[in-house]
Amino acid sequence: MTVSRSTPHPAASGQDTNGSGAEGASRPAPEPQPAPELGEHEAAARTIFDDRLDLARRYTEHLASSGIVRGLIGPREAPRLWERHVLNCAVVESLIPRNAHVADVGSGAGLPGLCLAIARPDLSITLIEPLERRVAWLEEIVADLGLDNVRVLRARAEQAKNQVGPVDVVTARAVSALIGLVDITLPLLKGSGELLALKGRSAQDELRKASKKFNRFGVRSSEVVTVGEDLLEEPTTVVRLVL
Repeated sequence: MTVSRSTPHPAASGQDTNGSGAEGASRPAPEPQPAPELGEHEAAARTIFDDRLDLARRYTEHLASSGIVRGLIGPREAPRLWERHVLNCAVVESLIPRNAHVADVGSGAGLPGLCLAIARPDLSITLIEPLERRVAWLEEIVADLGLDNVRVLRARAEQAKNQVGPVDVVTARAVSALIGLVDITLPLLKGSGELLALKGRSAQDELRKASKKFNRFGVRSSEVVTVGEDLLEEPTTVVRLVL
């Protein structure tokens, strides 16, 4: 795990793939795709999911089929679901303490929330998603996979503070730039815990731009962490804020 730290502070993704309006309505419905084979990623998947790999396979099949048909995943993502999405999200489990309550903001297709729930049955995970059609899909998948450690909450993150109970970790992927993300995620921690925001190459720049807000939320430390280097060809970059 590679860590790039910023100076500690003293007090301290799911975009819609559907079109909208007349243009979106005129587009043909996307076709379900076959789930990709694990291939070269099988060793990594077995390391992360262990005896729950079959659940991860079923989840990936759902992403490639109903997830695409219902607009949660773009059709072009089907061939790379394992490396770009499922495994990319699941490796973040190494940053989360045992028996933690995790709130996944803007869950969309369950990335990273469902990946973490499959990899870590000890976690209690609340998927927070405002769009009804996404919530319906998430509930169907949770029921089909029998994930008794997952709750789906239809709400905006700003409205969820009093509905999720004590939260140890908040996760988010492809929701917004960090400078806006802190406003809707850090209040869920109620003064204690950490945010794990899955980011790309702009992580360090986003961290710098958002840092002026950290004192307001009591952020004690911030860092950019790279996880999965020993498992994935492209490891996952995470911005980690600790309150």
